[in-house]
Amino acid sequence: MESLKILIPTDFSVQAEFAYLMVKKLEEKTSIDIHFLHVLNVPDTVSMDSRGDIQTCGEIDVNYVIKQKEIAVRKLENLKVLYGNHINVHLVLGKTTDAILDFSSSNSFDLIVMGTKGSSGIKEILSGSEAQIIARRSKIPLLSLMCDRSDLQIQNVLLVHNFSNPKKEGMELMHKLIKAFNTKVHFLQITSAKVESEKGMVEADMKNFAKLNGIDNYQCHLINDKDVENGVVHYNQMNNMDIICIGTHGKGSLFHQSATEKLINHLFKPIISFHLNN
Repeated sequence: MESLKILIPTDFSVQAEFAYLMVKKLEEKTSIDIHFLHVLNVPDTVSMDSRGDIQTCGEIDVNYVIKQKEIAVRKLENLKVLYGNHINVHLVLGKTTDAILDFSSSNSFDLIVMGTKGSSGIKEILSGSEAQIIARRSKIPLLSLMCDRSDLQIQNVLLVHNFSNPKKEGMELMHKLIKAFNTKVHFLQITSAKVESEKGMVEADMKNFAKLNGIDNYQCHLINDKDVENGVVHYNQMNNMDIICIGTHGKGSLFHQSATEKLINHLFKPIISFHLNN
């Protein structure tokens, strides 16, 4: 099986450690090319050339930035001591989320894996977690998690979707997981109507979706709940899925949060978010 090229953004926190442990779980079944990225969060007026030399506009103390860069480089090199020389480490300058998005896109990663503290209240409304913003804007799938999942057995993946008007989606990562772990995919659609009145039509759409996307080992589920977030939480409480997989149209904003982004911030399960084909 071809290698999965995975990016782990790191701020050297315990959440980044959770991300690495999750990647090691994936590595048990498939070849992984692991890259750690640290972003030195500085204004646009600060830059670093190809030799690693720092330049500033003059208003920012260049020696301070150099010192912060040296500390970050030592921490990145320490990751190699901890995890082995097979991992790759990178340092870039810029705004954290923008730099992660630019680096992941320009280097053709298959997956971004991020530990997150989540967010709530006014912080969630105004900015959201970095993982939430990455999920909204990244064309590369994101696997986010809030805690240590090194004991995870990846046997059942929940795919949350609106299966009406089924079509071929970008499911390359899902296929790699299915092949590596022989997982069963549980299709879930949440409805506000009576389940029995929609069940036959929804199951037919699910079967068509499975055929279009080359998924053979699956089960169909339709439940009633007030919204997608609550439906996923309640279904998982009853069935205890290993990973939640949910698509996003990338349309979250200050006044609207997608169900995907809410789940990333609130659900203590590994979540894979991917952009749906429009």
